Amino acid sequence: MRNKPILQVIHPDIESLPEEMNFMIIRRAVSEDANIIADVEAQCFPQAEAATLTQFQERLKHYASHFWLMFDDDKLIAFVDGLVTNEKDLTDDMYANSEMHNENGKWQMIFGVNTIPSYRRKGYAEELLRRMIDDAREQNRLGLVLTCKEKMIHYYAKLGFVNEGKSKSSHGDAEWYQMRLTFHDMND
Repeated sequence: MRNKPILQVIHPDIESLPEEMNFMIIRRAVSEDANIIADVEAQCFPQAEAATLTQFQERLKHYASHFWLMFDDDKLIAFVDGLVTNEKDLTDDMYANSEMHNENGKWQMIFGVNTIPSYRRKGYAEELLRRMIDDAREQNRLGLVLTCKEKMIHYYAKLGFVNEGKSKSSHGDAEWYQMRLTFHDMND
């Protein structure tokens, strides 16, 4: 499946890593990553659905610690991101308004699961999703929420997400399904 092991780096101080790397690096984002994140997003989503560079710059100002990035050497190949909120459902206004992030919120939203086409079907997105799930659990969130197209429901279900049916989202004029992974009783 993969041909390189994965090294997780919490702090993005890449200068302290060896020059000749034979492993993938996972790290959190910093504001300087906005351009490469927007480039990967543009490769993964149609223009109507993709976030813009400006949107990523705003998101990174408010919740860079909720972006997980994966690199092959110095090339960004995949990332997942999303804000934290007390809102139970993922709504379209969350995509545009990064100020809705509440670091103490109960729900980790997932806006994007991105892997550039040449790196797909190797388990990289799943690895990043598992990191985000572990983070949300460690941060005592109630769980995670995402929306996806119908053809991806089975993929997220294997990670424990439950299909809640068609979402109210009309993001990018597409049909979305809301999926939820719950850790605790929702009445907590």
